[in-house]
Amino acid sequence: MSGHDILLLCTALGGVLMLIALITSKLRMHPFLALLITSVAVGLVSGLSTGDLIDAIEDGAGNTFGNVGLVVALGAMLGRLLSDSGATDRIAQIVIGEHTGRAAPWLVAIAAFVIGIPMFFEVGLVMLLPLLFSIALRIERAGRLKGSGFAWVAIPAIASLSALHGMVPPHPGPLTAISTIGADLGLTMIYGLIAAVPAVILAGPVYARFVAPRLHIRPDAALVEQFTGAAQTAAVPTAAVQAGAAQTSAAQTSEAHSGGSASASKRATGDAAGGVSRLGGAAGLDGAAGGVANVTKDHPDAPVAQPEQHPVSFVVAIIATLIPVVLMLFRTLTATLLSNDSVTGKVAGFVGSPVVAMLIGVLVALVMLGYGRGTKPEQLRKWLGSSLKPIAGILLIIAGGGAFNKVLIASGVGDAIMHMASNWALSAVVLGWVIAALLSVSTGSATVGIVGASGLVAPLAAADPTVNLALLVVAIGSGSIFFNYANHAGFWLVKESFGMTMGETFKTITVVQTIVGLIGLVVTFALSLIVGLPG
Repeated sequence: MSGHDILLLCTALGGVLMLIALITSKLRMHPFLALLITSVAVGLVSGLSTGDLIDAIEDGAGNTFGNVGLVVALGAMLGRLLSDSGATDRIAQIVIGEHTGRAAPWLVAIAAFVIGIPMFFEVGLVMLLPLLFSIALRIERAGRLKGSGFAWVAIPAIASLSALHGMVPPHPGPLTAISTIGADLGLTMIYGLIAAVPAVILAGPVYARFVAPRLHIRPDAALVEQFTGAAQTAAVPTAAVQAGAAQTSAAQTSEAHSGGSASASKRATGDAAGGVSRLGGAAGLDGAAGGVANVTKDHPDAPVAQPEQHPVSFVVAIIATLIPVVLMLFRTLTATLLSNDSVTGKVAGFVGSPVVAMLIGVLVALVMLGYGRGTKPEQLRKWLGSSLKPIAGILLIIAGGGAFNKVLIASGVGDAIMHMASNWALSAVVLGWVIAALLSVSTGSATVGIVGASGLVAPLAAADPTVNLALLVVAIGSGSIFFNYANHAGFWLVKESFGMTMGETFKTITVVQTIVGLIGLVVTFALSLIVGLPG
């Protein structure tokens, strides 16, 4: 390693510490500003020219917003349509049923595992948010699990999505490593699933049982209302929404019946003094949201969706929810089995891209859950427009994370990591995992981790016929998701979606992905000793 490599590594570490200090210290700086300030500081210290630094910030923010932000925005619209029609609650009833106790996190992990098969981590999380929020409220109403219901559902969902994203084809990361190293797709998928299952179990329901009772996560009230609908949100005591404080069963019953009836009466009479939100939630709930939602007096004659009176069938609900999932899975399978130059391949590549798939999903939901149920177009437009307000801050923070990520890559931190690791005498499986982990942690990009590690160990794997190539791919993938922290876009998406503090986010996505990455390493290394044959 050169002195410049050491400087770059120290700069990257210092940048992460600076970012944490700006957000958590007495300054309490908004994460978006903190990310931009840190990006500028890291770029200048690492030696980037001012022109290259500006280009890196703009490209990083723009590319991340294009890849993630548009999907998040469309996901918010889809989630609003699903919640207002009652589709999300209907699915939650079927998935969870009466299992609002210790079985709930296991069921969430299974659902996330199935839905996350064709999706990036961020896309899968956006798709799951309406369902996760609805299940979380059911868990809290039942009162059978201690702590925040949102923690009980977030942790297993993150574990499933992370394990699939890093270790199991046909996700893009493992496919990239397969192409670079020359591994067999079928064997890689089998080994990936073998490694992913214990990782999901330990990092998901098992870890949730330990940490969830100690967390008091409460997402923004407007976002909860948007993704769950007025009926479900109103069922959660206002004080719990604002402070996460526990209330007695008698108080909950009183609020659910007397308070809920009073709010309903005010909504029926159009009493603006009630401070009721556009969805008819309790006044205190909107107060917690800082008055984000529009009140009904803006459109006194606009109909309010009442899912209880017009129930959505489970079949319709599941079709409207899974349209984007099916399209993305179609694209992945087609890319795996057919040529990209074929007509089917081109069509699948277009309709299955995340942005187009989500757009089609929103349009289908508009027809099936909106126009088809007799909802006025003006009301639908109002719902879709207001669905973007609670996520505006999330989109900016994600873009800021992309800028920080791009600056780290442009500064050459990834090259410094590879220079450092090239002198280590480790087995191919362990070396691939370590390099992928270091690159991912330092640059904030799992893709950089996979690409860099695959390129570095490919010559070693080609020269050693005893290396199991499929296990090597799984090891690299699991290393790429190790220790997701403040320079990853997924970290900020989880933090802002669930309204977590930095500490709570660390205890959820960072620890969960660390467990997933470590379990992936242990399983692949053990399998390499057992199998001992090229893959």
